[in-house]
Amino acid sequence: MADFEVLKKLIQMVKDEDVSCLSIEEKGIKYEVRRERAPSGPVAQPVSVSIPASHPAPTTKEPSEEAGLLAITSPMVGTFYRSPSPEAPPFVNIGDEVEPGKVVCIVEAMKLFNEIESDIRGKIVKILAENGKSVEYGQKLFLVKKG
Repeated sequence: MADFEVLKKLIQMVKDEDVSCLSIEEKGIKYEVRRERAPSGPVAQPVSVSIPASHPAPTTKEPSEEAGLLAITSPMVGTFYRSPSPEAPPFVNIGDEVEPGKVVCIVEAMKLFNEIESDIRGKIVKILAENGKSVEYGQKLFLVKKG
């Protein structure tokens, strides 16, 4: 179980020390806090926190009801956002190619903006979650045709 006090301290350290990434491992749990830099101007930036669980992370490779398609799923409960800000274009659209490490959306949980990355290569064929709406742990967000 993650210690949220440790997370709070790490996030504060990233802000105070003006670093882009901080990673530690404590009691077998790895904590990593990353902060993206704005291209220009003072804009609030998402902070990404990774907390490995004792079970496999359900981000992708979950078989879909639709033959030959894989699902990218939510690794947490939160609010789904297709883009980094209301004015910005979506991370991905139907027809876009994705590859491992490509950010496909953000899930906001407890005021933290968590970038969700694909870990498969393929083409987005369906977007299942609605922008600005709540998503559940393990909920399918995108369907991908492996390629």
